[in-house]
Amino acid sequence: MADVVDPATRSRMMSGIRGKNTRPEMTVRRLLHTSGFRYRLHAKDLPGKPDIVLPKYRVVIFVHGCFWHGHHCHLFKVPQTRMGFWMTKINGNIRRDAVAMHKLLDAGWRVAIVWECALKGWQRELLDAQFDGLRKWLVGGATQLIEVEGHSSASALPTSPTL
Repeated sequence: MADVVDPATRSRMMSGIRGKNTRPEMTVRRLLHTSGFRYRLHAKDLPGKPDIVLPKYRVVIFVHGCFWHGHHCHLFKVPQTRMGFWMTKINGNIRRDAVAMHKLLDAGWRVAIVWECALKGWQRELLDAQFDGLRKWLVGGATQLIEVEGHSSASALPTSPTL
């Protein structure tokens, strides 16, 4: 199926997709800041360049977009055009995420992943309860890995690694 917009329009649309300071990331940062947590952003010296780093708690937080990181939720749908290209790209992102997470865990960091689906749409009503769980996890120091996600449907991408 051909693209519904011309190449110049598609290029302009794709250039508007950011990798930093996204709306979900800003939401998490705002929630952390109002709760009294102080953090660094996009630490280049750590594997995977985590979106948020809380050195005091030895915690890194990744805020993942469900499409770009192949999450098994209602926000992820494989595009019908250039399916091979998109699956290669998304599977590459998943593999890089797993490698970065393992390196961080091996180095003694605790890792949190906040998925876009936990912050958007009908899942947003659960945000307070989910963030309260994240806040307790941050100060508790018990587990090495936590994921904050919306209610997920059946897995749309069976190749995603589990940690």
